[in-house]
Amino acid sequence: MASDRNSQLVVQQSRKALDQLKFEACQELGITIPQDGYYGNMMTRDTGRIGGNITRRLVQIAEQQLAGQSNQFSR
Repeated sequence: MASDRNSQLVVQQSRKALDQLKFEACQELGITIPQDGYYGNMMTRDTGRIGGNITRRLVQIAEQQLAGQSNQFSR
């Protein structure tokens, strides 16, 4: 998938994981992934749904990690 020129990753190695999240979100939503990796020709509504799905998943991951950390402190 093409990289976004406007965003810079804090952890460069996360690109593959983010691309995987994007792929899974598209599959869940039934949205066809552009073969050339260019999302510019997609409807704004679809790209918004993809981004919202990814954000929801990232929040869930963060909540799970924070819950795990709080469990470590309470022992």
